[in-house]
Amino acid sequence: MRYSKMFIPTLREAPADAEAISHILMVRAGFVRQLAAGLYIFLPLGWRVLDRIDAILKEEMESIGAQEISMPILHPAEIWQQTGRWDVIGDEMFRLKDRTERDFCLGMTHEEIMTWLASREIRSYRDLPQVWYQIQTKLRDEARPKSGVLRTREFIMKDSYSFDATEEGLDKNYQLHAGAYHRIFGRCGLKFLQVESDPGMMGGGYSHEFMAPSPAGEDEVALCDGCGYSANVELALSAPLPNETVDWPYEEAHTPEKRTVKEVSNFLKVNPSYFIKSILVITEQGPVLALVRGDQELHEKKLSGVVGSHRPAQKTEVKEILGVEAGFIGPMGHSIRVIADPCLKDGLFIAGANKQHYHIRGVKADRDFNAEWHDIHIAKSGDMCSCGKPLHVERVIEIGNIFKLGTKYSSALNAVFLDENGVEKPIIMGSYGIGPARIAAAAIEQNNDKDGMIWPRSIAPFDVELIPLNMNDEKTVETAEMLYKALSSERIEVLLDDREERAGVKFKDADLIGIPTQIIIGEKNLREGLIEIKDRKTKELTKIKVEEVVEKARQLLAGL
Repeated sequence: MRYSKMFIPTLREAPADAEAISHILMVRAGFVRQLAAGLYIFLPLGWRVLDRIDAILKEEMESIGAQEISMPILHPAEIWQQTGRWDVIGDEMFRLKDRTERDFCLGMTHEEIMTWLASREIRSYRDLPQVWYQIQTKLRDEARPKSGVLRTREFIMKDSYSFDATEEGLDKNYQLHAGAYHRIFGRCGLKFLQVESDPGMMGGGYSHEFMAPSPAGEDEVALCDGCGYSANVELALSAPLPNETVDWPYEEAHTPEKRTVKEVSNFLKVNPSYFIKSILVITEQGPVLALVRGDQELHEKKLSGVVGSHRPAQKTEVKEILGVEAGFIGPMGHSIRVIADPCLKDGLFIAGANKQHYHIRGVKADRDFNAEWHDIHIAKSGDMCSCGKPLHVERVIEIGNIFKLGTKYSSALNAVFLDENGVEKPIIMGSYGIGPARIAAAAIEQNNDKDGMIWPRSIAPFDVELIPLNMNDEKTVETAEMLYKALSSERIEVLLDDREERAGVKFKDADLIGIPTQIIIGEKNLREGLIEIKDRKTKELTKIKVEEVVEKARQLLAGL
C-alpha cells in the first residue's frame, strides 16, 4: 500500500481524555477514532491489525477441530429467559422491542444462542463432540467505559463452544482450548499468564483467565514464584503474615470519636494487623457480620460466594440491628450470622466494644465470639502462598477466558442427546472467549517507547515500511518502486511512504506507527548501492546491498 493513498490521520498531541498508553497511541497513530463513550471506529491501520489477529485465531481454532459459524447479534428474549439470565443480568444488557412489542436483546455473549442451535441439531452421541466458533460483535452497556478499546460498549470477540457427551470429553476440549490459547498469545507476541478465575455470570464450576501483565490493566492477579500458583485476586487464596504473640487482658479501651481502623490504630499506637474489622451487610436471608483483619480488605465477590448477593448496611440499619453506631462494632454477643476470615482464628485482637467511643483489647476467637470460617479477604503482595513463599500482585489486562459450563445451559434449553443405551442426557458444554482488540491493546501496552508503538511482527499492520527520503531524486524513487514491487511479489506486506514530506516527518510517523522493520532509502547510501534497515524495537541500523533487501525481509518473516 502507498502511504499517499491510505487514510492515516496521525496526531502530534495525545487526546486529553486518554490515560492508557494503548489508547493514546492508537489515537495518535491513526488506528482508531472515538464515536461516543465506549464506541470506536477502527481505521485502516487498526483494522489490518485486527485482521492479522483474526487470521491467527482462525488457524489455531481450526487446528483443534473447531468449525466457524456466524450467529445473530439480535437475540429473542425468551431464550435468555429460559436460562434465567434475562433477569439476573442488570443494566449491562441492551434490551429493546421490535415493532410487534416482542422483547429482544443485543448479544453480550452467545451461550444461549449456541445452545439453542445444539438443542435442535444434535440428537445422538454419534453427533458429538462438536466445537463451533465465531468472530462476532458483542454489546455491553458498560457503566464506565474507559482506557480506549480495553473497556468498551461494543467489541469484537472470538467465542467458541464445545459440546460433549462426557466429562472426559469436556476435559479434553478444555485442554485443547488452553493449548490453542497459549499458541495464539505466543504468536501474537504477548507476555501472558493463565490464572484460576471466578466463573461469575457465566456459571459452571471451573474456569481460567488469560492475562497480559500491564499497568493499564483493571484486573489483578496473585502470583507465587515458589510453586507457580496464579489466580485472579477475586479467587486467590493467601495467608497474611502472622502477628507476633501478645499477652493482652480482655479490657475496654476508651477511643473517643475514633471509628476507623486507622484512627484507632494511631490512637492506641498498635499495628492495624491486630484489629478486627467488622462489616455489617444485608443479604436476602438477613443481616450478616463479616470479619477481616484490620490490615486486610473484604473481598465482595468472595463474600458473595458464601452469603449470596448482599449490600452494605446503612448507618441506621447498623444501629437498629446491632444497637451500636458504625465504627464501634465488635463480633461479640450478636445473634446474627458471623463470617470470619481464617487469619482471625489465632491470637488476640482489638475490636469494637459494641459501645460508643470504646474498643476491646484482648478479643479471642471461639472464646469471645463464634463464626463460620471462610477466606473473604483480598490477597495482596506480601501475603503467604500455601507453599510458604510470598505472593506478589500484578495488574493485568484480561485477553481471554475458558469456562467449563457443564449442563447449566443445556439443561435449561433442553439440549439433549441419546447415549449408547438410548438414554436421554444433557449435552456437556464449555465456553471459550478471546478479545482481538484487547490483544492489540495489550501488545501496545507491552511494546512501546517514547516515540510510539513497536508492533510484534506477527500482528503489525504491515511487515515492512519503505521510506524513500527524497521523492524528488529519480534514483531514490526508482529504487523504492523496484523494492516495493519485489517485496510485494513475495507476499511481503509493504507500506511505501511515497509522500513528499521531510525526512524528519517520515521518521516520526514511522516510529509512531511502529511497523517492525523500516527500509530507509537515502541518496548518499544509494550511490554506494546500499540502503539501511532499521529495527524499530532495538533502533539498530544495518546497511545492506539493495539486491539483498528481499532476502533479508524473507529471513525476518521466517522467524515467525
